[in-house]
Amino acid sequence: MSPVAVLRLPLTTDLSGFVSLLNRLRVPHRVSEEAGEQVLWVPDTPQLAEDVRTLYQQYPEGDENYQLPAGQQSGSLPRSGFVQQLKDSPVTSLILLACLIVAGITLLGDNLQAVSWLTFLDFRIHGDYASFRPLADTLAAGQWWRIVTPMLIHFGILHLAMNAMWYWELGRRIELRQGSGYLLGLTLLFSAVSNYVQYQFGGPSLFGGLSGVLYGLLGHCWIFQMLAPNPIYRLPRGVLVMMLVWLALCLSGLVSMLGFGEIANGAHVGGLIIGCVTGLLGGALARRNV
Repeated sequence: MSPVAVLRLPLTTDLSGFVSLLNRLRVPHRVSEEAGEQVLWVPDTPQLAEDVRTLYQQYPEGDENYQLPAGQQSGSLPRSGFVQQLKDSPVTSLILLACLIVAGITLLGDNLQAVSWLTFLDFRIHGDYASFRPLADTLAAGQWWRIVTPMLIHFGILHLAMNAMWYWELGRRIELRQGSGYLLGLTLLFSAVSNYVQYQFGGPSLFGGLSGVLYGLLGHCWIFQMLAPNPIYRLPRGVLVMMLVWLALCLSGLVSMLGFGEIANGAHVGGLIIGCVTGLLGGALARRNV
């Protein structure tokens, strides 16, 4: 496989930190001196050259400012200080901040009056029962935000913590690889589709959380990486298997039987399917443009 030059820099530019970062990510490369410049070469594989250029734009000094923690697996994102990570991932950070604010306002789902403003269907409590307003009436009243806002609602601290952890991990990958606007668009799309699928299969009910979006992000990274391999979308070993096994356990009803509450399986499956579709389209386009 022939190499391709991805960077041509003056001899005075210190590439040692960035080269160290590539080594940690196990990206094959070499540096040569030609015509008074230092040239960074990588294998001519689909999308790899663009990925390395993007990494250099984000982390030109490599390990000097963006240390990888001990034991971190190859394929995981380079990490800096927490404040710098927030600056590098504005959409990821804002979505998680919105979830935290909503968790506080809704008291993690206990404040049903506040919850009712963000659910897919508006509802009213009558004793031990809830009556849901028809979807057509809700949309006719101009409450279009309900299509996506269920992703902000979480029921319990564990529900919030697990979803936030995975959105932080997957969202930052997409934001670094394809941009903040792209991540925001995918998040809203995955939320809308997963919520609608859950409504169609589960009927009028109370559901919420980022999990449908997470399965969308997972599917997107998974299929995109198959078509246009890049170091940012290379998930740590076992993550895909673990999340698919968890999905299968949820679909089997075992998780609910163990006391984890009702699981929005429709949202999970809907999110995964639409994520695979966007990954297929995005990966095919990236491969074509190489």
